[in-house]
Amino acid sequence: MQHKLSGRFDILYKSIRLFIIFSFLTRLFLYIINFNKLDISIISHLEIFFVGFCYDILASIYYFIPFVIYLMLLPSKIFNTKINKILVYLMVSMIIFVTLFSSVSEYFFWDEFGKRFNFIAVDYLVYTHEVIKNIQESYPLNIILSSIFVVSLIISYKSKFNLQDNVSFKSRIIFLLLYIIVSIIEFNIIDKQPFTNISHNVYANELSKNGIYSFFSAFRHNELDYYEFYKTIDKKEAFANLKQLEGFDNLSSKEVKATTKYQKKNIILIMVESLSAEYLGTYGNKQNITPHLDKLIKKSLFFNNLFATGTRTVRGMEAVNLSIPPTPGRSIIKRPKNNTLDSIGKILFNEGYENKFIYAGYGYFDNMNDFYSKNYYQIVDRIKFTKDEITFANAWGACDEDLFNKVLKEADKSYKKNKKFFSFVMTTSNHRPYTYPDGKIDIPSHTGRSGAVKYTDFAINEFIKKAQKKKWFKDTIFIIVADHNGSSAGKSDLPLHRYKIPCIVYAPDFIKPQVVSKLSSQVDIMPTIFSLIGIGYKAKFYGNNILDKNFNQRAFVGNYQKLGYVKDNFLYYLTPDKKVHKKFIKELKRTSSLYEDRAISNKEMQRIVTYYQTAYDLYKESK
Repeated sequence: MQHKLSGRFDILYKSIRLFIIFSFLTRLFLYIINFNKLDISIISHLEIFFVGFCYDILASIYYFIPFVIYLMLLPSKIFNTKINKILVYLMVSMIIFVTLFSSVSEYFFWDEFGKRFNFIAVDYLVYTHEVIKNIQESYPLNIILSSIFVVSLIISYKSKFNLQDNVSFKSRIIFLLLYIIVSIIEFNIIDKQPFTNISHNVYANELSKNGIYSFFSAFRHNELDYYEFYKTIDKKEAFANLKQLEGFDNLSSKEVKATTKYQKKNIILIMVESLSAEYLGTYGNKQNITPHLDKLIKKSLFFNNLFATGTRTVRGMEAVNLSIPPTPGRSIIKRPKNNTLDSIGKILFNEGYENKFIYAGYGYFDNMNDFYSKNYYQIVDRIKFTKDEITFANAWGACDEDLFNKVLKEADKSYKKNKKFFSFVMTTSNHRPYTYPDGKIDIPSHTGRSGAVKYTDFAINEFIKKAQKKKWFKDTIFIIVADHNGSSAGKSDLPLHRYKIPCIVYAPDFIKPQVVSKLSSQVDIMPTIFSLIGIGYKAKFYGNNILDKNFNQRAFVGNYQKLGYVKDNFLYYLTPDKKVHKKFIKELKRTSSLYEDRAISNKEMQRIVTYYQTAYDLYKESK
């Protein structure tokens, strides 16, 4: 029987074996380069490879379904032809190429995010132009692809498949049916209950995964129904709690009355790509890569204990624009229904402001143009830049200097029309491939994050100096805040030090310099600005005025699955297995955070569930 099946099944067996070997070597390499971060037991070290091997097998079953169908359905007469032999070798070469390419890609993805392929990788697939161009500018792609192609051909040739086969159609169909049944069972049992949570150490959990399996799992789960996956309480009780916590009136909104005299100021909000607190000298960084921002902070209202809500640009935009905690799955900005909640754009538009979203890249990326255009903004993206306005650009857009020069021009236009303006500006230079114009700073372009941070710092300083010469400067508030942290990697599920970001409010003729150390979040930024300039509003905003003496100190943090809440030196978070976790924040430094498990009370559980369950409901039920 073994001899009869040797042809088709020799090809399948050897192909699966190669896949598992490559998967193991990928895990081993990532394990070696991250060994010093694995403060885990010997058992957990072994579990990384045992659980990983199991997932490699599961991934191979999915991975080879199309190939199995081809092998099993092809008639023997055709299977034994020379044409099929060539075709099989080409298909195997392609399978090996994709597998090797995936392994190499996983290294670069891990280098950026500290994780195996996940929701972010799926998200990036939609925007192939930016991503591929970014990869081309960051790595020697032609050399990498050529090397993988040659290695794939060599491995395929050396495999020496037995291509003579006389397996009966009945036997092939039986095998195919069994293969599909196993895949379905696996899909409905294993995929719904992941077994990679082997340790408290996130690196260990990530290493136990299979990248390809994780990629397709993330593709399936990019939208998460809160009620299906997370801890819930009675809906009426949740909104009663929200009314007590935040002053909401059921599903409508909360009303915030102005407590200061109305002063209609221009607002320029600069959201800086990946500007983690850990990069600034103000927070203790010794590299001197933010000299201008550090000086600006001393002249500004500075919130030094503010946290990003997520790890993606759209999460930062969502938090600032909608003042809502992060809901599970993809950001609201990327969803079709993205204009049903109240936005700061709507409030300012109703106050007579000319709102503009200004971005040096193409705003279709991450659905930004769609979101902003539906929420009372005019779009000024790279399409609106003339050729002479772009002196330097990379995959993500024109350099920050070009961007800020465009911001100045757009502000001048509004001023000439006697219109107050709100500009929401998104930078790009502090993003891989970290390229920028030569001769601007003392760190060469394309050498890493430090140079990109320093260039952005330089560009912001040049912008402020130019703005100071404008007639509208004295009536303008400048807000500089990060979209998210520079890296989401960390040993814990939600490494708080990674979420800490600076928030600088500069208006020398209007706002006195002050350092505010209250625990706060991106959702609180614009409610604070509204209070400063005397704008009252009625909206579904979770954020509050940080400067209020009764401000409720807390911060929302999360990723696309874990929903976190920081309060009174504790981190609480929800996971999509309907569990609620509580951690004592034992240490929170510039580059590290350590936790200890604690038992959670019913009151604490109710509080965090209230915030995230109602945020989900407000989005789902808004019209």
